[in-house]
Amino acid sequence: MKLYRLQTKQQLPISLEAAWDFLSDPGNLKIITPHYMGFNILGGAERKMYPGQIIQYIVTPVAGIKTKWVTEITHVKDLEYFVDEQRFGPYSLWHHKHFLKEIEGGVEMEDIVDYKLPFGILGQMVHPFLVGPKLKEIFDYREKKLKELFGEFKSRRMRITTK
Repeated sequence: MKLYRLQTKQQLPISLEAAWDFLSDPGNLKIITPHYMGFNILGGAERKMYPGQIIQYIVTPVAGIKTKWVTEITHVKDLEYFVDEQRFGPYSLWHHKHFLKEIEGGVEMEDIVDYKLPFGILGQMVHPFLVGPKLKEIFDYREKKLKELFGEFKSRRMRITTK
């Protein structure tokens, strides 16, 4: 069983409160997701994030194939972090931690995504040329959109590893 990890950090020139207000609103996820992915929230995003919240999406990650994705917000600590976990969707495991911390001149966001692909060895074979690059592309887009919305601070760091 291969477990992959994607880790990113990005600094934004905004207050911790402004970053939290934007990122803890599930409705804003559509804004920072590439349009070609056909991201659409079906339900559960009417309120700011809270533990136990179930959010349903439709997303089209590859080749126009629509996929239903259901996540649960499992942990929330105001102004510090929240965690979403896939309950149903394209991954065998998806555990996404979002951390925020105040830094001089703004805020640093850190994302740590631990994920496992379905289909055993076949999933592992497509990771280097399909899944890994697609996730990088999605997080690159998010970085660009956040810079457009809030301004540029410093570039972020991203890496994908295997555990």
